[in-house]
Amino acid sequence: MIAKRNYKNTDEQISLLGFGCMRLPKIDPEKSDIDKTKAQEMIDYAYAHGVNYYDTAYPYHEGKSELFVGEALKKYPRESFHLASKMPVWLVEKPEDTLKYFEEQLKKCQVEYFDFYLCHALNLDRLEIIQKNHIFETLQKEKEAGRIKHLGFSFHGSVEALDKIAHAYPWDFAQIQLNYYDWDMQNAQQEYKILEDLGMPVVIMEPVRGGALNTLCPEALEMLKKADPKASPASWAIRFAASLPGVLTVLSGMTAMEHVTDNVATVDEFKPLTEEERELLFKVADVYKKSKTVPCTGCRYCMDCPAGVDIPAVFKIYNQYCTTENKAAFVADYDALGESKQAHNCVACRQCCSQCPQSIDIPARMEDAVALAKKLKG
Repeated sequence: MIAKRNYKNTDEQISLLGFGCMRLPKIDPEKSDIDKTKAQEMIDYAYAHGVNYYDTAYPYHEGKSELFVGEALKKYPRESFHLASKMPVWLVEKPEDTLKYFEEQLKKCQVEYFDFYLCHALNLDRLEIIQKNHIFETLQKEKEAGRIKHLGFSFHGSVEALDKIAHAYPWDFAQIQLNYYDWDMQNAQQEYKILEDLGMPVVIMEPVRGGALNTLCPEALEMLKKADPKASPASWAIRFAASLPGVLTVLSGMTAMEHVTDNVATVDEFKPLTEEERELLFKVADVYKKSKTVPCTGCRYCMDCPAGVDIPAVFKIYNQYCTTENKAAFVADYDALGESKQAHNCVACRQCCSQCPQSIDIPARMEDAVALAKKLKG
């Protein structure tokens, strides 16, 4: 059975691996519809092996994730799993909207309470929305009524913004992006320390950076293979996040059964990283950074693009070439994307930039993709 950690100073045990439901398997890659048969099998396997934390949110799979998760988990005793969902703060225009969305989410998930409930993807602008519409106060009343067990927030932004948000209210926990690549690149180390100093349990998202730390580049992959031929690159990333003592659970957005089995095996009789292994991962990160990939996790917060560009798809194809240098694969995948979704359609409106959790200069990197396409296609 997989490792568990206690929530603060209680006997409430949370599985060290959490099931993120943002990237469930889809029937059609171009659409949001979930392949319910495959996804149910994955949920069942995770549950059978001790995973008891399931994370969803209002916008995941265009609103279908909460519906699926509610259906998938209803056959299990409610007290046997911890369900997390999130308030879509950006949709709240007036105080009464908070309760409207909260009630809708409870209904979609077919539950009477959320174990962990978060204000979603906070930054300073969304903190203002919370303050203006008294969102925290409304949710605090729901917590007092027993419909929320633990109230927290997920975060995308600067270290300074996190510090302000973390101190704004008496939050129970926080969710941040953390992995060995972002430890320095995105100041994850500083963010973790802010929360640790507050005694706030940390939920980790993007431990494998949307799968990027599982593919890496040939030189980086060879370094990991040499250190442990049997360990997957993803398992190294999961172990890095899970080894931090202030971490409550590590979410993995799993899209296939092999992801579930590998992640479960990683936290089964969990072994924290040694200092030597941590140093190895930082060296791997340095090598990967030099491969010139775009640090996109495929979260799709940048979408929809007004010009029609499929931003995450372009970056995925671009990154695959950067790591493999397979010209034929790039040309085939880029052509398959369709002319209307390709990078040359970007008009540099920068609407996407403010939504990107990775702070990527998307128009600039689109120019890189256009240049690569011209080069490889002659």
